[in-house]
Amino acid sequence: MIRKRDRLEVIHDFLKIIQANHNSIKMTPLLRQINLSSQSFNEYFNELIKKQLIKEIYDDNKKYITLTDKGFKFIEKYKLILGFIGEFEL
Repeated sequence: MIRKRDRLEVIHDFLKIIQANHNSIKMTPLLRQINLSSQSFNEYFNELIKKQLIKEIYDDNKKYITLTDKGFKFIEKYKLILGFIGEFEL
């Protein structure tokens, strides 16, 4: 049985995809890789912008999505949480 990702997993996936693409990705490839409906994508995207985990940068009239320092910190803390859960087999 396939398990749905919870909210924090989706946020982590969003940030990891951006980070894996040298901290710069266009909107369409991000949408394809995150594997969400466009409505869900927009909801998460707007939340991450609002919480300043990601930001939009324009270069040569092209929009790129990048992580903020806060976004990088989220990834680090999330890794610690996963380590804790694994250590205690929760």
